[in-house]
Amino acid sequence: MKIIIFSGGVGTRLWPLSRKKSPKQFEKIFGGKSTLELALERVKPIFDWEDIFVQTSVDYSGIVRRQLPNLLKQNLFLEPARRDLAAAVGFAMIRLKKFGNEPIAISWSDHLMKRPSSFRRALQVGEKLILKNPDRFVYFGEKPVFPNYNLGWIRFGRKLDRLKDVDVAAFKEWRYRPSVETCEKMFASGKWLINSGYWVTSPEFVLKKYQEKAPSIFKKLLKIEKVIGTKKEKEVVKKVYSSIKKINFDKAILEKLVSGSSVVLKLDMGWSDPGTLYTLKEALQKSKKANVIEGNVVTYKTKDSLVYNCDKHKLVSTVGLDGMMVVVTDDVVLVVHKENMNEVGKLVEKLSKKAKYEKYT
Repeated sequence: MKIIIFSGGVGTRLWPLSRKKSPKQFEKIFGGKSTLELALERVKPIFDWEDIFVQTSVDYSGIVRRQLPNLLKQNLFLEPARRDLAAAVGFAMIRLKKFGNEPIAISWSDHLMKRPSSFRRALQVGEKLILKNPDRFVYFGEKPVFPNYNLGWIRFGRKLDRLKDVDVAAFKEWRYRPSVETCEKMFASGKWLINSGYWVTSPEFVLKKYQEKAPSIFKKLLKIEKVIGTKKEKEVVKKVYSSIKKINFDKAILEKLVSGSSVVLKLDMGWSDPGTLYTLKEALQKSKKANVIEGNVVTYKTKDSLVYNCDKHKLVSTVGLDGMMVVVTDDVVLVVHKENMNEVGKLVEKLSKKAKYEKYT
């Protein structure tokens, strides 16, 4: 089996810790390591270097090579433009198909897992299931700890098998970012799992689904496939890839699949996606409502807050804060309430449209 780690996102909702020049997956904010480095550490015990691939934007190739110096040169795939995940996943599958139609695991560079051994066991189960039947997806469903309405959910059906202490269940349906009321009912039912975004499949099956569900993208992927390894590759790939419609992989492919083509692994990996400052706080906090402090910081009567000071020359002090995210870098100060996390991306978009502030994004 091979594994590909996608590492091309920008992560605007984690601004200002995450910037265009150095997105969140490359920032060493977790014990001196980046989430890209942690993603590699999770899988290295069961994968050889020749079976580990990373895909990122051409803009970040240098950062990836510095952080993963042992990654084989030919195993780094570079996206010439930002065209969302439907384009990115298809681009990866076209390239991975050249290595044979063995199982492929899809992984991400910006997530955290408290129990990586559970993740590795799930990968081995996924490999076994795809070797048995390569024409399907094996989704990794994470046990929810609370009704998080900001994530995608997977409803599972009857139990099909149990391998390596992992329950394999039938896939029923997706639900992306349900309403608060609906999410609470889903959580209480015990029939739903968090969609972690990880899955195992085979390249040919994925490309077959592009042909059926997203034919316009598939045609462009074929144009790219024809020039791989030729002198025209760089020029043609840039032109064709840049013309692919921007659409998420879930919407383009996964949400259009019938339930019979997938199974779900019921997992408890301690998975989290620190996509906002508050989810970053939740991933790092020692107890619910506890503060997360980094750098030269003094707090008083402050709770459920993150205070992250990157400036060694400043003291950051807070009094009476509740549910606030405070980030201080050498050039930006951000103060935002936890209820407004999804607005941070909009702020960054606003800043990027003004020449005066674009440099801060």
